[in-house]
Amino acid sequence: MNYIGSKNKLADFIKKGVYSVVGDDLSDKIFCDIFAGTGIVGRNFKDEVKQIISNDLEYYSFVLNKNYIGNHEKIDFQIYLDELNALNDVEGFIFEQYSQNGKANRNYFSENNGKKIDATRQKIEEWKNNNQINNELYYFLLASLLESADKIANTASVYGAYLKQIKKSAEKNINILPAIFSVNHNEHQVFNEDCNVLIKKIEGDILYLDPPYNARQYGANYHLLNTIAKYDTFIPKGKTGLRNYNKSKYCNKNSVWVSFENLIQQANFKYIFLSYNNEGLMSEETIKKIMQKYGKYDLITTDYQRFKADKTENRNHFATSTTEFLHILEK
Repeated sequence: MNYIGSKNKLADFIKKGVYSVVGDDLSDKIFCDIFAGTGIVGRNFKDEVKQIISNDLEYYSFVLNKNYIGNHEKIDFQIYLDELNALNDVEGFIFEQYSQNGKANRNYFSENNGKKIDATRQKIEEWKNNNQINNELYYFLLASLLESADKIANTASVYGAYLKQIKKSAEKNINILPAIFSVNHNEHQVFNEDCNVLIKKIEGDILYLDPPYNARQYGANYHLLNTIAKYDTFIPKGKTGLRNYNKSKYCNKNSVWVSFENLIQQANFKYIFLSYNNEGLMSEETIKKIMQKYGKYDLITTDYQRFKADKTENRNHFATSTTEFLHILEK
């Protein structure tokens, strides 16, 4: 999935940072990814640790992580994907409100893809309500739909706006592909809570933090994924069809440091790793000052090419260099 702040390209850097402090053998460790997003960091550690605790306040993220992290035993899914991909189109909420030629005329999806997303989402919910699928398969199918829908979305990058004309990649008919997860013998936990509330109820060994860096609210930028995941009834607002969304205190320069210190203070984890960069709302010095209060502090950095989206058909059009910080605290 094309995602703001994805740590996919930084996974090796993060792993090396964790190994340098905790050691290479993490098999008896509980690892918490409390701002999980698409779950890419948790996925990278899933097969190395005793347990992953994954959390995010956004529901689409919860769905993705219920699949990628929560699912750990083999699922027979192909017959269900085949049936979803063979469904006839349905003129439902996504078509009417977020698709080409729908009554709201919001071009997030082509007409055919909007109808197919409706048909798919309705069938998954029908299976669940009729007890034809269990929770594990339910979240697998939902995650597969979200990933597949994102590939044919008619946006420049995120869902804060749509393109006026349907671009070539968005003209392709959606194909529901499997959101494959790693299979192992360990059970994992996945939450959909405010991290500053959840932190008081969990404990473990390694706490990984990847909060929003700036004022961009994930609930606004990915509202349509929440709508597909929830498939609930509401009145879309404005030109872009926004739903009511969570506003993170980590996206506000006046509240971010207060929330951050509260999180660090409450954390019942020995090792804490914070990903942040040189463009963030909190300065390097502010973070250092806060973390030093609670134990031994260290910092490692790396420079990398971060892709930015523009308003052309290319979702990732040009790269810009940025410095990624991995702040380390041993409590």
